[in-house]
Amino acid sequence: MRTIALINQKGGVGKTTVALHLAAAFWQHGADALVLDLDPQASASEWHDARAEPLPHVESIQPARLAKLVEHAAEIGTHALILDTAPHAESTALDAARCADLVLVPCQPSIMDLRAMRKTVDLLKLVKVPAFAVLNAVPPHGAIADEAEEMIRGTLGLEVCPVRLGDRVAYSRCLISGQVAQEVEPDGKAASEISRLHVWTCDQLRIPTGERVRA
Repeated sequence: MRTIALINQKGGVGKTTVALHLAAAFWQHGADALVLDLDPQASASEWHDARAEPLPHVESIQPARLAKLVEHAAEIGTHALILDTAPHAESTALDAARCADLVLVPCQPSIMDLRAMRKTVDLLKLVKVPAFAVLNAVPPHGAIADEAEEMIRGTLGLEVCPVRLGDRVAYSRCLISGQVAQEVEPDGKAASEISRLHVWTCDQLRIPTGERVRA
C-alpha cells in the first residue's frame, strides 16, 4: 500500500480537489483507492454521496482513528490510500504526514497563499517524508507560477511538483455531481493534467509501470 497525504494549513487551496482527482486516477487504472476524509467539513464525503459510482471509496473519520484505519487499509489490500486533511489542524496534519509515503502540498500561486505555507513547511520538517508543493489554480500565463515556484524552492525550501494544475472550471464543476474532470471531459486539459500528476506520483512512490494498471 502507498499512502499520500494532502496537507496545507491554509484552507481553500484545493486539497480535496487534488485528493479526489488523484484517487479517481488510481481507480481508473485499476488500483483499489481509498480516501480518508479528515476534514470536519466532509467535502470529500459529500462528493462521494453525490456520486453514482461507489468507487473510489471515501470514508469520513475522526482524526483519533487515523492510525487504526491506515492499518486496516493495509490489511485489506488497499493499493492507494489518500489522506485529505483539514486546514488549521496541526496535530492531525502531523499524524497524517507520519503515516504517509508522500506528502503533497496543494497551493495557489498568490503571495498570501505562499506566505501562509510557512507553517506547513515548518510542520513537515518534523517528519522525514518526501514532500512537494503542487501548484493549483494556475492562471494561463506562466510567469506568476514560475515566480511562485522560485519562492517555494528558494525561500521556503520545499520541492515543487513539475505538474501544474490550471485554473479550470472543469475541476470545480464536476465535483457538484460527484465526478472528476477526467470523467466529465476525458479529452480536456484538466484530464491531461491529472493523468500527468498520476504518472508523476507513481514515479515518486516507485510504483513499477506494470503495477500502475491492474486487471
